[in-house]
Amino acid sequence: MTYQDCLNYLFSQLPMYQKIGNSAYKKDLNRTIELCKLLDNPEHKFKSIHIAGTNGKGSVAHMLSSIFQTAGYKTGLYTSPHLKDFRERIKINGECISEEKVIEFVKQHKTLFKKIQPSFFEWTVAFAFDYFAKEKVDIAIIETGLEGRLDSTNVILPELSIITNIGLDHTDILGDTLEKIAIEKAGIIKDNIPIVIGSDSGQKAIFDKIAEERNAKIYYSPSEELSYPSDLKGLYQKQNIQTVITSAKIMNNKGWNISNTTIKTGLNHVVENTGLQGRWQQLKEKPKIIVDTAHNKEGFYYIWQQLKKEKYQQLHMVLGFVKERDLTELFKYFPRNAQYYFCQAQIPRALEVNLLKKIANNNGLIGEAYSSVKNAYSAALESASDNDFIYIGGSNFIVAEVI
Repeated sequence: MTYQDCLNYLFSQLPMYQKIGNSAYKKDLNRTIELCKLLDNPEHKFKSIHIAGTNGKGSVAHMLSSIFQTAGYKTGLYTSPHLKDFRERIKINGECISEEKVIEFVKQHKTLFKKIQPSFFEWTVAFAFDYFAKEKVDIAIIETGLEGRLDSTNVILPELSIITNIGLDHTDILGDTLEKIAIEKAGIIKDNIPIVIGSDSGQKAIFDKIAEERNAKIYYSPSEELSYPSDLKGLYQKQNIQTVITSAKIMNNKGWNISNTTIKTGLNHVVENTGLQGRWQQLKEKPKIIVDTAHNKEGFYYIWQQLKKEKYQQLHMVLGFVKERDLTELFKYFPRNAQYYFCQAQIPRALEVNLLKKIANNNGLIGEAYSSVKNAYSAALESASDNDFIYIGGSNFIVAEVI
């Protein structure tokens, strides 16, 4: 079995939310619990930090990983989705798991796991936990997938839990109000385990109540007091940095050797230490080209704030989205004076490009439809002068086809 054979098996034979959307989602932890039992419960064999939230959890996870690596700890990192390669999801000290390890795990457990019929995400969670346990990591930074309470990762007992923020995303799965979504995210709060809230999004009463019920000490990340520089340059990283600093200080107080110098150094070397891509990532200077994985209203709010600070003659927007996104609401906030290049990623979940163009045009966003992300990007490059600005995004999948 080759590495590509393993990927084909994981991607095509088992449901994968990243490719097909909500039909891959399973609302319980039973299969994950069964998988972990088969693996001798690896989730109990390493220390961890658990991170949920609507936006920013990936950035927070990578920042914390960089800090713990800087402190000298062998640090596991589990995140999703990946951009280019499945192995990005499972790392130790910034190094992706090897192809050989992927082949070994799939070959060894394929028949046994088939009886449980796990989803793609359940497969990868069990795989990550088994890998971190066998490699004896000092700590693993674990990012949830879509939610919290019923997320497959929510079988761990972490040193610290973190909820970055709450926004109206994946409402068909998590609930159609901030209150319902906050309750789902708060499902990662464990008995007697401290919880950090990056931004309560007006749901402080819910978080306070659940934390009190579970005797979990709750910390709210300050909005102004903490500010260290980072190599992650998006304005939206300010809140994430504050959340990370708060969390790192709590871990230091719990006995982990995380000094202020370590925090500052780790924050300044996130990309180098972890390989994170797609967060206000600059590809070129003239014209200035930025790719970013923002994909919902809360994420794009910060993109607009950032764009207001940029200087350019003309703004070019290369955009593609997934089918389930509410674009009518989202497009209310997009600039009308930009030149748009609409496209669709090469996945089943991608919104058909001509439909995207129609919705955009109906909301005052004028542009052309292109047959591929590559063609849209090429058209923007051809149209842009050295003093223009090209933004590429709308989904992880659009970014993945450009970087």
